[in-house]
Amino acid sequence: MLDYLISAAITMLVVIDPIGLAPIFLAVTGGLSREERRVVAWRSSGIALGILVVFGVVGAPMLHALGITLPAFRIAGGLLLFTISFEMVFGQRHERRIDPGETMARDSLLRNLAVFPLAIPLMAGPGAITAMMLLAGEAKGDPAKLAMLFAITVLVVAASLAVYLAAERMDRLLGVTGNAILSRLLGVLLAALAVQFVIDGIRAAFLS
Repeated sequence: MLDYLISAAITMLVVIDPIGLAPIFLAVTGGLSREERRVVAWRSSGIALGILVVFGVVGAPMLHALGITLPAFRIAGGLLLFTISFEMVFGQRHERRIDPGETMARDSLLRNLAVFPLAIPLMAGPGAITAMMLLAGEAKGDPAKLAMLFAITVLVVAASLAVYLAAERMDRLLGVTGNAILSRLLGVLLAALAVQFVIDGIRAAFLS
């Protein structure tokens, strides 16, 4: 039981990487107000947690029923992530400002941003979903182990939320110029991560 606890905790921390998400959160929410960033942080964390729990319970059978392989899922996530990184590098992410006459459109924008790319594929990405399904499989239906896995997932997502909420302080310290530089640097790193997703997916597809 202790071995399973340690393995699950380390795996979920590594694949979700709460600390590493902070600068990316700042980059993709550029132009949002402090309150809007808080809304996006809470929503993205809740959505990511729900996705991970669902995949932990029924993920493998569901993908199998749909005829979707994990390599294909990884490639798709990489391609989607690359589109965001491209916009970040070339400064094409438009500033988002509140228009009182467009409240519904604004809320829709915040909901979409919370879903993609923050919840999917950054938090609940191919790596995290795969890890969740593998760890759930290792539990072999043991209620105690499954409860432990879900508790660990909740804690890791909560850590990510805490990092998101603290990211506003970093934003104020960096200023406009610092944020512009950080956004482009992270765009390059995000592009590399996206390409790595695709490479891993292709490699796994050929080896399977």
